[in-house]
Amino acid sequence: MAILAVLTGTAAAVQARTKDALIARAKSFELDTPYVPPPGDPLTHHAAGFAKVMCSAVFMTGLAPDFAAGNVGFFTAPYGQRAKLGKPVIDRANKAVHVTLPNGVTRTAKYLGSQGCVTFPIGQSAMNFKPVAVKSRLPDPATQLWPMGDMLPQDPLPTEIDAEKLKAAVNAAFQPAEGLTAAFVVTWKGRLIAERYAEGVTAQTPLESWSMGKSITATLFGILVKDGVYDLDQPAPIPEWQTPGDPRAKIRIADLLHMSSGLRSKAPQDPDYDPTGPYPDHVYLYTGGIDSFHYAATRPLQWPPNTVGRYRNTDPVLINYLIRLGVEKSGDEYLSFPQRVLFDKLGIRTMVIETDPFGNFLGQGYEVGSGRDWARLGNLYLQGGVWNGERILPQGYTTFVSTLAPAWAADNRPIYGAFFWLNGDGQYPVPRDAYYMAGAGGQTTLIIPSHDLVVVRLGHYRGESYAASGFSKALALLIEAVPKAQKARAQEFDNRGHNGPGEQSKNIENRVNEAIGSPVGK
Repeated sequence: MAILAVLTGTAAAVQARTKDALIARAKSFELDTPYVPPPGDPLTHHAAGFAKVMCSAVFMTGLAPDFAAGNVGFFTAPYGQRAKLGKPVIDRANKAVHVTLPNGVTRTAKYLGSQGCVTFPIGQSAMNFKPVAVKSRLPDPATQLWPMGDMLPQDPLPTEIDAEKLKAAVNAAFQPAEGLTAAFVVTWKGRLIAERYAEGVTAQTPLESWSMGKSITATLFGILVKDGVYDLDQPAPIPEWQTPGDPRAKIRIADLLHMSSGLRSKAPQDPDYDPTGPYPDHVYLYTGGIDSFHYAATRPLQWPPNTVGRYRNTDPVLINYLIRLGVEKSGDEYLSFPQRVLFDKLGIRTMVIETDPFGNFLGQGYEVGSGRDWARLGNLYLQGGVWNGERILPQGYTTFVSTLAPAWAADNRPIYGAFFWLNGDGQYPVPRDAYYMAGAGGQTTLIIPSHDLVVVRLGHYRGESYAASGFSKALALLIEAVPKAQKARAQEFDNRGHNGPGEQSKNIENRVNEAIGSPVGK
């Protein structure tokens, strides 16, 4: 016990020193710009978050209301705050959820079909956009083999796989029961070799996924890069930044993707975050019932771009803004863009990205998807951005997203790439080449190139802290269950016969080289 206490104290001291160093370094670059907190009362925002979480859980995932209220989505509506609000009213006839505050104000979220559940602006009972019915062009998944469909081969497991350890890994992922794991899916070399679901959940159930949506945003943006709509090195053409002399005009697209824009906002992940302070912009971008794109675009600079890395929703919201601008400039329909250019290509049928009340995708983390569909997206990255012989992402892009961002390197935090997290600090018991999509509540899609593995774990929010140990044990067993890949990491800068490397590919390669070799700051 004494030894454990010493070790715990030492770890806490190291963590405190690291936190102090992060704060001090950021202060050395701080610009003299004002911080204006989000308007409105925090409990009103919590009510909006509660209504939306309940709406998605009931009308999209199919959970019982009482279970959802006690276990799902505390990120935008903390459990303790829910007790201060009225019990959610589930309006099944209109597919809406209403949550009333003690002062009588009601916040409402409504299920809109292809746009998922959307929060009404406060005091309003209508949206500021016309919903669009998005239709998949794919046939019934029961008629297609995996990965384009849900039919699985009946062949026995390859002999290289240790079946007992694989089975033990799946069992570990669901331990303890308090972890509330809902889905666990494992693929090896693209083949689905193991999966398990909680009672009431199936391979087609769309589940809360939270900030794994940032990786969808990176993927959609990568498609626009491949198509020549944008270049990673160009200044981000945000309309609100085009006034002559606006210092934000120097923020590059790559800086946004690297969570290094320098925009001033507050997020719970900030090392100096004060939970007793103003309601965080990071969460307001979900719950405000506002034009999220305009709000993010009107934040001032806190630091010069590409100097300080901070996990803040302003950056993925603005990449989503650029996606909308790029799609609509080309004359394409925006709300069907993800299904048309990505989901239909990969066999994804359950994924829905929800919007704000102005029809802007909240791709920083308001989306649902099944375990299998997240595995499909993970395999696109494992395969270097190529799917069924077609290059979906530009050459070098999967290396770009999985390479340490320069500003995070300068802070000695080897954990973030471009809307993907890195295993650079050994958070998971897998090789350091692993990178992953991550969302609140323990949502994870882990790509492990050194072992040809993609591992998906989805669960209900309340269980996150309990589930961590079982997930780590499952990963350690999986690494033992499958052989190492023949190539430790696929290099993507070779021409694999899918569109030769053009200027855009060279630009991406240059960005990767810069990210690897040129940390910013001191």
